[in-house]
Amino acid sequence: MSRTDRSDADRAEILARLALSREELRRILDPPSNEPDAGGSKPDHRLGGFPRSRTMQMLMSGRGLGTLGAAAVGLLVARPRLALRLLRILPVGAVAKSLLMRVLAASRTKPE
Repeated sequence: MSRTDRSDADRAEILARLALSREELRRILDPPSNEPDAGGSKPDHRLGGFPRSRTMQMLMSGRGLGTLGAAAVGLLVARPRLALRLLRILPVGAVAKSLLMRVLAASRTKPE
């Protein structure tokens, strides 16, 4: 076996292992499908999209935003220096703009 044959064989083996690892990563990182699982039950449709975790789903809901707001106010009351330091880190303009847009959208949809 010549040196080039051996390096070609090594290269083919490396490429095969890379293809296997890529396929495994696709299986792990792709969102679950909406097909029935092995037990025959259909998976929860909310888990297929963003956010997947129940914690993030709760935080992104209306009640979750209220909870986050209450925690922020509690932090501001209990540790104002830390809260102000965290405010400097956050993009306050973007957060304020998104909150204002949410309030305006909510006020437009509510019947008077």
